[in-house]
Amino acid sequence: MTTAKYDECIHKLKAAGAEHPQGRLHHFCYGDPNSLMVTDIWDSVENFEKFGATLVPILNELGVDPGQPAVQPIHNVIEAPAFT
Repeated sequence: MTTAKYDECIHKLKAAGAEHPQGRLHHFCYGDPNSLMVTDIWDSVENFEKFGATLVPILNELGVDPGQPAVQPIHNVIEAPAFT
């Protein structure tokens, strides 16, 4: 996905009221501007699938193949300490 298509997707998600979907804890978009990758961290598969009902039609409209998501359980999380 290009940066232009990613930005348009984000715009359409905002318009659909899905900018901050329930259960999405983190969102990362990274990589080559002509071939971006996206990784999200979700609290449950159910919330991810619910969001997919909004996201997938938008991706299809933009001509972006969502591929097959790689759902993996989290073994451990290490967060940076809060700065005081």
